[in-house]
Amino acid sequence: MHLSSIAFTIALIALPVHAGETAWQEVAPGVKLRLISTGQIKPDGTTLVGVEIDMPENTKTYWRVPGDTGLPTELSFSPEHGVVGHKVIWPYPKRQQTPDYLDYVYFGPTVLPVEITVDGTSPVAEVEALLGVCSDVCVPAQAKFSLSLSDLSPDRANGLRIRQAAAMAPIEWTGDVDPFGTVELRLADKMLAVELTNPNVDPASLIAATTSGDPVFGAPQKSPEPNLVLIPIMGKGDHAGLKGESVQLTFKTDLGAFEVERQIAQ
Repeated sequence: MHLSSIAFTIALIALPVHAGETAWQEVAPGVKLRLISTGQIKPDGTTLVGVEIDMPENTKTYWRVPGDTGLPTELSFSPEHGVVGHKVIWPYPKRQQTPDYLDYVYFGPTVLPVEITVDGTSPVAEVEALLGVCSDVCVPAQAKFSLSLSDLSPDRANGLRIRQAAAMAPIEWTGDVDPFGTVELRLADKMLAVELTNPNVDPASLIAATTSGDPVFGAPQKSPEPNLVLIPIMGKGDHAGLKGESVQLTFKTDLGAFEVERQIAQ
């Protein structure tokens, strides 16, 4: 399933139809997008908005590291209307693996929360969104939104959807026992060997990713060695350059999803 360059959908700017949301825009057959807001700007100048995606359960879009075939999601906020910064809060994804590819995805109705920082008395979220949408056919879908963020009353329904999605995002690990020890590169086996030091970590949930997203790392495997998880390095080529590079490890425990950063041993 590769993205089709001829199936590119560009939607017009949608005007707000409610204090905390824009109108829906159809970006692919059966797939709609809109921008929603909590309607609350905190004293520190931050607020939460979300790109809400209404799509069938068998249709997917992609995590911040899309994998082998996915298109990275891009959100571009105009700085001309009081939005001075933004950070996407990525919910923990599903791993979709076939004999041909591995992707990290979201299926069905999805909200991508975004924390934005505003300045001034009348901020407006002017945003262009580009994301991959896949069912039987994959298309890059594009939409533009405009949503006033000033003089809003709290939007409880949209705020709940945004906060529920944000609650599924990995947070920084602050536990007393480190989840992982050494991360070793085993070039001969094309593997990362991750030392597991906390029994509360679900090894099957482990996702490894570099900052660039390249190379793609596969699903974790059990090792015959105790307290060790093996993560395949996908794709061809010499991966010796990974030595010394930082890798983000995303994982789950009974308390939710977390992430830590480790340096691959030299």
